[in-house]
Amino acid sequence: MSTVPALPTLSAPPRTLRVEVWSDVACPWCFIGKRRFATALASFPHREHVEVVWRSFQLSPETPTGPGRPEIDALAETKGLRRDQVEQMFAHVTSVAAGEGLRYDFARTLAFNTFDAHRLLHLAQEAGGGALVERTMEALFSSHFEQGVDLGADGALVAVAAGAGFAEHGWDDARVAAALASDQQADAVRTDLDEARSLGVTGVPFFVVDRRYAVSGAQPAEVFTQLLEAGWREANPLTTIAQGDACGPEGCD
Repeated sequence: MSTVPALPTLSAPPRTLRVEVWSDVACPWCFIGKRRFATALASFPHREHVEVVWRSFQLSPETPTGPGRPEIDALAETKGLRRDQVEQMFAHVTSVAAGEGLRYDFARTLAFNTFDAHRLLHLAQEAGGGALVERTMEALFSSHFEQGVDLGADGALVAVAAGAGFAEHGWDDARVAAALASDQQADAVRTDLDEARSLGVTGVPFFVVDRRYAVSGAQPAEVFTQLLEAGWREANPLTTIAQGDACGPEGCD
């Protein structure tokens, strides 16, 4: 007498997808990619089971610390480009950003060393978790690309933290300033940079699902949807426990 296998329990929760995103505050495509990924995630049916972790990456770690200087000057010098070539690049990315509701203003954008901005994001994780990280990242990107804030100037990152809501988590301006004046979370930033190198990440944004699937660049939202779906199928496969007579495209058994 044959027996029917016991049905698997339906109460076990799905396994959470972990999406790690390497990005840099000074990367215009990272802000665009963040918005496009958010669009894909908002329509993903299992979005409540997705954990997004933002990782640090520095495109120009050699940039001096302290007050910034015009982005067009810095890029022309480091890349060996003519100013008109840089202006054409800026015009293109500004047009693409506008399609995502972003208003880039490269005439005011200032190049700065992003290491401390990445420390601020790790401080946000420490202070308030993922929600505060999201708000802080949005504030950093907007300050840099849309508002022309010099994020390398004294007090600029403290102001960003205040606007993002650090105080709601018990971190007033003095506490944030003290943390930034120390080396707090510096090791966390270095760990992210080391992991990027070990994974072979050479450009950002770079999206990794469960260290199995990856997408590079500010892809259309549809590509991020495919990434999430592939990761979900891998993490939560459907198990067939019995197979019998059935019909398919080629006919019936």
